[in-house]
Amino acid sequence: MNTKRLLLAILAGFVFIFATDFVVHAIWLGPDYKATAALWRPEAEMQGRFALMLLAQLLCSIAFIYIWAKTGWRRRTIRDGCVYGFWMGLFQQITTIVLYVVAPMPMELAAKWFLSGILQAILLGALAALIYKPLPSLADRRN
Repeated sequence: MNTKRLLLAILAGFVFIFATDFVVHAIWLGPDYKATAALWRPEAEMQGRFALMLLAQLLCSIAFIYIWAKTGWRRRTIRDGCVYGFWMGLFQQITTIVLYVVAPMPMELAAKWFLSGILQAILLGALAALIYKPLPSLADRRN
């Protein structure tokens, strides 16, 4: 495993997740959250848990990138990264469906979460493919 590239990819993944979560949730879905304010914690209470949100985003990046690096996903092309991201995103977005079932949120909001989550994972997979490169094998080094 290429530890230097792995750590770089994890850091880049964390920054990407943080930035895209901000765009999706603070900007794009902000009006949806205001319209359904009774479902969510007050802003001040959420801000008090901001460090926990950062930890969750970091753990997501670590798990996503580590599995990409460890499994040797096909040829590691950007296309392969996107396919990997799609399947990881689909796996993650099962939670959105469950939340829609148990919480009284509008279907439109759940659909936006679902689709943006899959798109985010696809792009994260492309980023993983761009940054993480395994160390050359012994056979590659001899050639």
